[in-house]
Amino acid sequence: MLIMWLSAWLLVGPSVAKRNSRPWIVSDDLWLLVEPLLPVSAPKLVAGRPCVPDRQALCGVLFVLHTGIQWEYLPQELGFGSGMTCWRRLAAWNEAGVWDRLHAVLLTKLRSARQLDWSWAVIDSSHVRAARRGPKAVPARSTEHVRAASTTSSSTDEASRLPCR
Repeated sequence: MLIMWLSAWLLVGPSVAKRNSRPWIVSDDLWLLVEPLLPVSAPKLVAGRPCVPDRQALCGVLFVLHTGIQWEYLPQELGFGSGMTCWRRLAAWNEAGVWDRLHAVLLTKLRSARQLDWSWAVIDSSHVRAARRGPKAVPARSTEHVRAASTTSSSTDEASRLPCR
């Protein structure tokens, strides 16, 4: 869903002509929308590695979602931090409701740019109440306990008299 929302922004963003061949790189225009929605991180209490900036972590999240690789295989050479760092940041942002707010912001932008095309909309039937009941279901087969035939042994007298080796 996240990639779909961010892809929608790419359609109306001012840098459409300069579309990047690497969709996981967050443009300046998109970052201006996302940054105010992110929660303020608490200061580190323990010395250690510096925190990965939010923008780099978002690029790492998008890279994993776009390529489909596992979080632990996120290449360190890309500079997005570790896969675990990106995963934790994604979970924290999800818990903070960032994606719902980003969805609302992107919908507002799309509406104002008249870029919403409802012919592409899909309604998931699992969320829409059926107006009428469907046809009656055929009764299920009996689940009465009946011993199934064995394919590994036989209950005949001849088979039971064979010596075991």
